Amino acid sequence: MKFDPPLIQGTLIKRYKRFLADIRLPDGSELTLHCPNTGSMKNCNEPGSKVWFSDSENPKRKYRHTWEIVAVGENALAGINTGRANALVKEAIEAGTISELQGYSTIRSEVKYGEENSRIDLLLESPQQHCYVEIKNLTLGEGDIGYFPDAVTERGRKHLRELEAMVQQGHRAVLFFCVQHTGVTVAKPADHIDPKYGEALRHAHAAGVEIMAWQCDMNAHEIRVARPLPVEL
Repeated sequence: MKFDPPLIQGTLIKRYKRFLADIRLPDGSELTLHCPNTGSMKNCNEPGSKVWFSDSENPKRKYRHTWEIVAVGENALAGINTGRANALVKEAIEAGTISELQGYSTIRSEVKYGEENSRIDLLLESPQQHCYVEIKNLTLGEGDIGYFPDAVTERGRKHLRELEAMVQQGHRAVLFFCVQHTGVTVAKPADHIDPKYGEALRHAHAAGVEIMAWQCDMNAHEIRVARPLPVEL
């Protein structure tokens, strides 16, 4: 995923009201960004952090600039725009990067399915098989461990139940962690934040739901899904 023009750098002053963040530009002026992340952004919203943002160049938007990346930990970056994750994974599948998800003739996004009024992020289809792929954006790093979720998520547990039901119906189902954090080496459920989600994830895995994690590389010019990471349950 290319950024054209490249992202602009600033310094975080504060994130507030969930969807807003104030930053300071190199010339000392201040700017309010749209923050496209509904989570707690634990470890990703420290005042004084370097941030990178995009400019929609749309004067009709109340907040035309969007926060995309933040510097975290020691020399690591995190992509906080959760809206990018689905497109990043779809792009990587189409490019042949994710070998485990090849061999399907079509990819559809946001398809209604299940009994709990859900939409699957990606539905991969071939004459032989349907594969339901639910994508989660992982940004919480503690040391070299990446955790999901960063806040309690009943919605996340619902998605796992829906994936289990697809397996029971004979389909393939995948929970895919798009790891937008360059400083972690393994993905784990955040039992210390939401133990019920960790329990549900392990239950889903035992029921046949596949769990994958792929790490992204990122800079001011692009973000791309780059490599698989181990998942420890």
